[in-house]
Amino acid sequence: MLTFGSLFSGIGGIDLGLERAGMTCVWQSEIEPYACRVLKKHWPAIPNLGDIRDIDWTTVPRTDVVAGGYPCQPFSLIGRRRGEHDPRHLWPMFADCIRMVRPRYAILENVAGHLTLGFGDVQTDLATLGYDTEWDCIPAAAVGAPHHRDRVFIIATRRDLVDTNTNDGRTFVGTIETRRQGHSENGSQRESLVGRFSERGALAHRRSLHTYWQVEPGVGRVVDGIPHRMDRLRGLGNAVVPQVAEHIGRIILSMEET
Repeated sequence: MLTFGSLFSGIGGIDLGLERAGMTCVWQSEIEPYACRVLKKHWPAIPNLGDIRDIDWTTVPRTDVVAGGYPCQPFSLIGRRRGEHDPRHLWPMFADCIRMVRPRYAILENVAGHLTLGFGDVQTDLATLGYDTEWDCIPAAAVGAPHHRDRVFIIATRRDLVDTNTNDGRTFVGTIETRRQGHSENGSQRESLVGRFSERGALAHRRSLHTYWQVEPGVGRVVDGIPHRMDRLRGLGNAVVPQVAEHIGRIILSMEET
């Protein structure tokens, strides 16, 4: 059974998905007060390492996987897009974790706008650290959610432990435009993370939205007397859809079996 450490854990969307896939959480890292309370409630035995900028990675248990969605504000299309000049640009701290923990795999998540700002730098950093990468842009709708919510997911594989150069049908590298067309430049079919949903059997077939996804109660998007309403909406807005994280986790587990 693979273990994982969780960075920028939020309310635990990635953590829940990876656990559903069959992995075990060893530690988490989160600083937002409400999100920390959620993590403490659902993972009471898992230590929260706190601010990633203050963690001494030499004292942290090694894990097979490190996963997390680093802050999207530096890259988001709805922001100022200051990239590495944004004080919330914390990818370098994520890279430091990978450098010190040396996991077999790293799972990274961010907004689609990252593809046009800073994505090449992340890929370069991972290559320098000795990791090969595969990535895709997966919408929440791919798992039946009633909203689009495009998010970029990267699976980084440690090069000295896993042979990622074999042509075994696991490749899903390329441009987002290529993936939307579903074909590579030479016209051959290209596999993607999205395409693996039915092939891997990682998730159940899509069900009716009325049965698989419950609509939230009919209350306004304000405090409106609901405890922590604004905190909950913020947490959900920042969270990764667990079903997508579960799918990513099952892909990694299938790679371990080959």
